[in-house]
Amino acid sequence: MMTTMPQPESADKLPLASAPYLLVVDDEPDIRSLLKEILEDEGYEVTVAENGEAARRAHRARRPDLVLLDIWMPDVDGITLLKEWAENGDLPMPVIMMSGHGTVETAVEATRLGAYDYIEKPLSLAKLLLTIEHALEADRLQRENLGLRRHHIVPGEPPGRSATMQRLREQLKRIAEHDSWVLLTSEPGCAIDVAARYLHAHSAQKDRPFIEVNVAALTPETSARELFGYEDGEQIHYGLLEQANGGTLLLHDVADMDLATQGKLFSALNSGSFQRTGSDTTVNLRMRIIAGSHHDLAACVDEGRFRKDLYFLLNVVPVPLPPLREHREDVPELLTWFTNQYVEHENLPYRRFSTAAQNRLRNHHWPGNLRELMNLVQRLLIVGSGDEISLEEVEAALGSSQPASPAPAGEGRIHYELPLREAREQFERDYLVHQLRENGGSVGKVAKIIGLERTHLYRKLRNLGIDPKNLG
Repeated sequence: MMTTMPQPESADKLPLASAPYLLVVDDEPDIRSLLKEILEDEGYEVTVAENGEAARRAHRARRPDLVLLDIWMPDVDGITLLKEWAENGDLPMPVIMMSGHGTVETAVEATRLGAYDYIEKPLSLAKLLLTIEHALEADRLQRENLGLRRHHIVPGEPPGRSATMQRLREQLKRIAEHDSWVLLTSEPGCAIDVAARYLHAHSAQKDRPFIEVNVAALTPETSARELFGYEDGEQIHYGLLEQANGGTLLLHDVADMDLATQGKLFSALNSGSFQRTGSDTTVNLRMRIIAGSHHDLAACVDEGRFRKDLYFLLNVVPVPLPPLREHREDVPELLTWFTNQYVEHENLPYRRFSTAAQNRLRNHHWPGNLRELMNLVQRLLIVGSGDEISLEEVEAALGSSQPASPAPAGEGRIHYELPLREAREQFERDYLVHQLRENGGSVGKVAKIIGLERTHLYRKLRNLGIDPKNLG
């Protein structure tokens, strides 16, 4: 049963909104008023600025999804603002220029600086609305394509037709109907990012940003600038939190975050606001937080490696993802799916798994879960030959000629293709299974031998999927 804890105070003050946020900059009051009224009728959230300085303040206060920018204003022209807002030559949002006295040279300069389009006054409202729609769609597709290039082999939803996976997808859809924060937990290799993207895709914010943060890569020295952004004169560098505003922020592997970064993140999430480095402007947060962890966060709290207040803030709706061994009936379908993906996207030769090979893999324990299956398929397509993948090839790829064991760990077998963290957890699983077998399944004896408190050992065994009473 899902348990729900109170949301942070800010979640009630600033509910998520699916409408894109537009900034209209024009020195003519009638145009500002007309555009605000029409755009709000179209379902957009709109802020207006009467000159360049007001535009700077609005741009600093909140990252717009799109800007309608007049070129000729009494204080600062639109081209100058374009130059200020560009980050490394790229604008952080689409900008549509507007002008009643433009020239070809001005239009070329605006386009060179990254403006999406240039519209002459008097404005055609039909053309303007269509241009806004196209600009927002192009920006969304660009972000999606970046994500797809990084995840082109990864399925678009938690894969499998088993009852277990059908229940998981239905659970994620139900959660997606609300703005609740979610804690996804799993063993290594269970594709937390796939579940998070699926949840986002079924939410009211599906067309809003989905931003992933690898918190293990953050350091105390870089975390503030990466997460919260910074200001350098008039140039604003939006951090990952602001980039996710209005959408979903996925915090990968939160247990690997250092305590200093945990403190900064807790302060921002709990208050619902933060300040960029080098700025005294308060930025409000409006997003769904999805945290992911391959570790038992409660044990990390007990061990002093994770803040208790941050744990309770993130653990609003906990969702454990099932390991592959709990839905092994999906393995044949997954083998076919990943084979087709590698053939299509990496130009590998097509090979089909024999019935015996599929049966062997269906009974494999999969300590590395979906990631292990993906790596296995890729390796067999690369190094093998012939149209069919035989049982013997699979045995050799698994590093064992013995039949698959239902034991919770592939004891004695090291999967060198796994990332370091996953390989470490595989070793821990094998090590603890060995110790339990040597000591008749006694958790108390093993705890004394390995120098770990019994309660911590129980949590670790549960996190690694080891049942002391059923070691195979």
